[in-house]
Amino acid sequence: MPADMLRPNEPEIRRFVQAKVATALEDTRVVLIVGPRQAGKTTLARTYVSPARPYITLDDSATLAAARADPTGFVRGLSQAVIDEVQRAPDLLLAIKESVDKDPRPGRFLLTGSTNLMAMPVVADSLAGRLEVVTLLPFAQAELAGTSGDLLERLFDGQGLPDVGRPEVGDALVDVVLKGGYPEALRRATVGRRQAWLQDYVALILDRDVRDIAHIDQLDRMPRLLNMLAAHAGQLVNHSSYGAALGLTSPTAQKYVGILERLFLLRQIPPWSSHAISRLTKTPKLHFLDTGLLAALRGHPANLLRKDTSPERLHWGPLLENFVVSEVLKLITWSDRRLRVSHFRSKNQDEVDLVIEDQQGRVIGIEVKASATVRSADLRGLRQLQAAVGDKFVQGLVLHDHDRITPFDAHLHAGPVSLLWSSARRPDAN
Repeated sequence: MPADMLRPNEPEIRRFVQAKVATALEDTRVVLIVGPRQAGKTTLARTYVSPARPYITLDDSATLAAARADPTGFVRGLSQAVIDEVQRAPDLLLAIKESVDKDPRPGRFLLTGSTNLMAMPVVADSLAGRLEVVTLLPFAQAELAGTSGDLLERLFDGQGLPDVGRPEVGDALVDVVLKGGYPEALRRATVGRRQAWLQDYVALILDRDVRDIAHIDQLDRMPRLLNMLAAHAGQLVNHSSYGAALGLTSPTAQKYVGILERLFLLRQIPPWSSHAISRLTKTPKLHFLDTGLLAALRGHPANLLRKDTSPERLHWGPLLENFVVSEVLKLITWSDRRLRVSHFRSKNQDEVDLVIEDQQGRVIGIEVKASATVRSADLRGLRQLQAAVGDKFVQGLVLHDHDRITPFDAHLHAGPVSLLWSSARRPDAN
């Protein structure tokens, strides 16, 4: 756990994006750590606090009032600073821009934000060239397991799949998925205690953080909307359907979903497109960034531990798919490669849940299956993607509830979900 959440004798868990933060502070004037509340941003930022770089939090009401009343005066005189939850006083960003233009030394400001500040024009425009953004999501399984978290690097580098090691399968995999990655939730020993914390967490975000970033006339619809989105996780986005169910227009529903996305509760995965394949779906897919939170919202975490029963088994597939998507997104946060994520679905319903593409156009495809058995027909979407990409197709993977790797050809394999955090080497190995 992060250092300020440790129980006695609990080892600290290293956050893999810390290396990116340290490097950015050496050559960039402003570094911004963004991610959901309670993901560990404050703990990470505090490691860079010193007498020369004081810690300031805008969760303190008096400090927030001062920052909002006179942002220029607030920043004036700060040689360096760590400013926590900066989205609560967005006018500070213009004052910081003016300050770092006058004094362009690297590492002057380390900011944290619980919303995607790059969606704000004041950030995208005024801090361009002065700011580096590092995303910190809840714990990845690779961080919890102490492995290297380098699956994508290995595949793009041509090193092949890692050893399976000790895969999580069956109820053990279900338990991993249901726990999610929020540090504070992981401290709870039971499903009920985690669920209670996660429900309180959502209530706080919807009550306070939504107000901080948007003016919403119908704030009371947000909890109902979030529950509806949880029921549709893993499906194609349909703003008209969401709006109709809640008495909202489609544009309003789209705006509200965008707000939840900015708060890092969910992610809309865009569709992949290619001239080589006609009749591809052009609609994003909806995924939650933490499956512990998703399970709590869906209200069936305990029953899923008996995933062989019905009707709870019907909920396992979307939850597992969301889990894989969130874990891949975490791997990308510390990758040195610029990777684009999308999904592939043809009009015939052949699909690939994740298409990961690097700047050279090379592609990794990942499909998720809840069953222990994978048949050749389950790779139909991956084969279509492989044919469309040609020589740039690096690897196609079906990740499922199994304990070993099954090859279908040189570039198509099925394997355990835990390949996402398996590793051929330790993260501290040379």
